[in-house]
Amino acid sequence: MKLLAIGGLFVLAGLCEIGGGYLVWGWLRQDKPLAWALLGAGILALYGIVAALQPIEAFGRVYAAYGGVFIALALLWGVLVEGWRPDRYDVLGALIAILGVVVMVAPPRN
Repeated sequence: MKLLAIGGLFVLAGLCEIGGGYLVWGWLRQDKPLAWALLGAGILALYGIVAALQPIEAFGRVYAAYGGVFIALALLWGVLVEGWRPDRYDVLGALIAILGVVVMVAPPRN
């Protein structure tokens, strides 16, 4: 159950970071209204809060493991939102990153 909560928080944090960054990107690079940037900044701040809710004690471990989740979510965002297709090396890299997340998060620790 704890691993499910950890995974859910990682996904929620990733969606906040990627979604917020996407809104800022749209404002800065695609001439979207300033409201996009302001909303994006708020969502990026929410990302920091969600990441801090992790039940993992070590800050460095949380952010290191989150990095692997972020890689996979960023590729998925590209597919679902932008219609972009990752190549086999992108997919292999994401799988390796997720394996790293499992190695860091799944083993029981005292």
